[in-house]
Amino acid sequence: MITVKATYTVKPEFVEENKENISRFLSDFKKLNPSEFRYNVYLQEDGITFLHFSTYKNEETQKQILNIPSFKSFQEQRDKSGLDNTHKVEVLSYVDSSFEVL
Repeated sequence: MITVKATYTVKPEFVEENKENISRFLSDFKKLNPSEFRYNVYLQEDGITFLHFSTYKNEETQKQILNIPSFKSFQEQRDKSGLDNTHKVEVLSYVDSSFEVL
């Protein structure tokens, strides 16, 4: 199992467009097998910092998900918006959960 936390801050004028791009790729993700991965996105209190939590059954699933065209488009547009080196990706080690995880 692979769990990743990604955070980044966008400019205030890009927040709504970023939300739309996120909705677009999540709509595509919802068409896939939910037993293979989980993907959640949050907006922090500052209103400009996004947090993505993703869990994948294995590396093959992760590669498949991250290569979906709408997700790649989201990343490209996000990166072009001017992140000012705020993008941070962390791989997390699973300990335990109150619910069944992949």
